[in-house]
Amino acid sequence: MYKLLIFDWDGTIIDSQERIIASMQAAARDLGHPELHGEAVRNIIGLGLPEAIRELLPEIEADGVEQMRVRYSHHFLEQNDTATPLYPGVEETLKRLSKGYRLAVATGKSRRGLNRALESSGLGPLFELTRCADETRSKPDPLMLEQILEVSGVAVHEALMIGDTEYDLEMGQRAGMATVAVSYGAHALERLRRLAPALEIHQFPELESWLESLSSPGEASY
Repeated sequence: MYKLLIFDWDGTIIDSQERIIASMQAAARDLGHPELHGEAVRNIIGLGLPEAIRELLPEIEADGVEQMRVRYSHHFLEQNDTATPLYPGVEETLKRLSKGYRLAVATGKSRRGLNRALESSGLGPLFELTRCADETRSKPDPLMLEQILEVSGVAVHEALMIGDTEYDLEMGQRAGMATVAVSYGAHALERLRRLAPALEIHQFPELESWLESLSSPGEASY
C-alpha cells in the first residue's frame, strides 16, 4: 500500500524538545526579549526557524529575526548532539523498515542541522531523501513533500507522512497524503486528531506493526 515513509525529525525520531526550548529561551534572554514560556516554544517546534521566531515574537524586525537565529544556533550547538536521545525503538524499527520501504525526512531543521543530526545519530544511511525548511517553504506548506515525491517518483497515495505536530499533519493533508500522528512529541494528541490521521501511535514500533497488518489480511489494524 505504501512505498515511501516520510518522517519528521524533532519530536518524532529524536527527543530534542527540551533542548529546543532551552536554546530559544536563552536566545531571547541574550537579546533582551520578553521571557518565552516553554509551552509557547513547544508549540512552534516543526516550523522553520525564521517562521518560529516570528510566531514567538510577532513584533520583531527582520534584523531581529536574524539575531535570534544566530543566538539560538549558538545555544543549540553548545549542547552535545550525543546527549539528545532517539525515542525508544526508533533505531531498530527504522532499520527493519528500510528493508521494505524507502525512507525520507521532511523537517523544519536547517540543512546544516539535519546533516549534523543524521551523522551523530548514525541514521543517515537509512534515509534516501531529506528536505529541510531552509531549502524550501516551511511547514505546513506542502512544498517539501511535493518535492520529495517528485524526486522519488512515488505517487502521493503511495507515501505516508509521520509526525508529532499539527504542522506535519496539515502539510501531509494539504499534499493529499495519508498521515500518522505521533502522540509522544510536541503537540497534544487532541490537536492532531483534528487533522484526521490514518493512525495514531504512542510508541514508535507501533508504526511497523500497523504497516504489517495492512499487508496481512485478517489481522486487526490500529
